[in-house]
Amino acid sequence: MNLSLFAMFWHAGPMVKFVMMMLLGFSGFSWYIVFQKYLLFKATKKDSARFLRMFWGSKNLVEASNAAADSYICPESAIFRNGYNELQKIKKSRAVTSVEETLESRLAGMDILKRALQKAEANEVYRLGKSLPFLATTGSTTPFVGLFGTVWGIMNSFQEIGIIGSASLAVVAPGISESLVATAAGLAVAIPAVIFYNFYSNQLSDMESDMQSFAADLLNLVERDIISKN
Repeated sequence: MNLSLFAMFWHAGPMVKFVMMMLLGFSGFSWYIVFQKYLLFKATKKDSARFLRMFWGSKNLVEASNAAADSYICPESAIFRNGYNELQKIKKSRAVTSVEETLESRLAGMDILKRALQKAEANEVYRLGKSLPFLATTGSTTPFVGLFGTVWGIMNSFQEIGIIGSASLAVVAPGISESLVATAAGLAVAIPAVIFYNFYSNQLSDMESDMQSFAADLLNLVERDIISKN
């Protein structure tokens, strides 16, 4: 009997074939996420470097907002836009209510700004990390899916042995080998998924740290501007 991978799949039972097709689906979507994240993270890092150069080279927040308007992939740009918009809302609110600006009132607005920046940061982390949990699910689930296919195939093999009434190697080997392909396929799908999940999770953690540093720097700039006006 031909023991090539295709032949073993072709001669496998319906349940083992279903398991293999399920693993193929997991693998296809996992590799799609891997390449999609590669392109996204590469573009994000490039756009972040460009925006940060323009931001720190800006003379004021208005000029920085113009730079942020052209950066939609950069997470720091999104954080800045949310913070800048919140500052404008605070100023408009005080103008409408005719509240006299004091140092205390301005510093109170810092809490509102801080919450806006934290929300923007959480949104950007979610955007960049979206679909990564699927890689974790693939890495932890597909070995068991493959093992299920193997166990099911072995059960069928033993049933055939009982029907044929022979337990020779020539009878047992093809059925067992067909079943073990499911376990091998499950591991082949799981191992790259785990590797790339850890790789991209570490990159996401680094970007999250950069976002937190930028938000802290932005808060410091606004607070120093408030104090200098008093």
